[in-house]
Amino acid sequence: MTGNKLSKRRETSTEKSTSPTTQKDSRPGHFSMVRNFYIADVITLMNGVCGIMSVFGSMRYLLSSDISDLYSAMYFMPFGLFFDFMDGRVARWRNNSSLVGQELDSLADLISFGVAPASLGFAVGMRTYLDTVILTYFVCCGIARLARFNATVALQPKDDNGKISYFEGTPIPTSLSLVALLAYFVMNNQYLDTLPGQIIQLSPTWELHPLVLIYALSGTLMVSKTLRIPKP
Repeated sequence: MTGNKLSKRRETSTEKSTSPTTQKDSRPGHFSMVRNFYIADVITLMNGVCGIMSVFGSMRYLLSSDISDLYSAMYFMPFGLFFDFMDGRVARWRNNSSLVGQELDSLADLISFGVAPASLGFAVGMRTYLDTVILTYFVCCGIARLARFNATVALQPKDDNGKISYFEGTPIPTSLSLVALLAYFVMNNQYLDTLPGQIIQLSPTWELHPLVLIYALSGTLMVSKTLRIPKP
């Protein structure tokens, strides 16, 4: 009888001594997510940094009217493209990737090649209500395009290196062609009230800059299902 009591006490004391330690070990440490980032994930975050800095540049220009802020907004986007190019190369070189990295890539691309170009369009003069509707359509097309890519990338045909053979619709970084066009206009002093095409009065209360339609075209091409772009 005494032996049974001693055995039960030992079991109870063992449970008390080991239970807190087990619980403590099972908890994630501080900043565990950041510590688990691969190098490629950090490079992807730099893409996002460039995108948000571009947005801030456009916002500063709206407050200051300083042309250097506008150029800053334009310069950050190509740097974002550089980091977007490098993160995939580094992931394949180190042979490590994750679902978190895939989601990071899409979110960073949305900022750098969706929100930032739309913000630039607004900053250079596409500011009517209809202009903002089309700029919003452009960003939403970018969201849809990235979501479709994440959902279907596992099903698309791939080469021996694991790379997909083609893109469905234009990749979202092609929006930098819009940025290049706007940069050309800004360098030639064709922005704000002197935007090419000026402004169309559709009705007494509705105005539209025809130039904003290039954003509508770019967004539509991104979500196209039949347009296939070979991946280099």
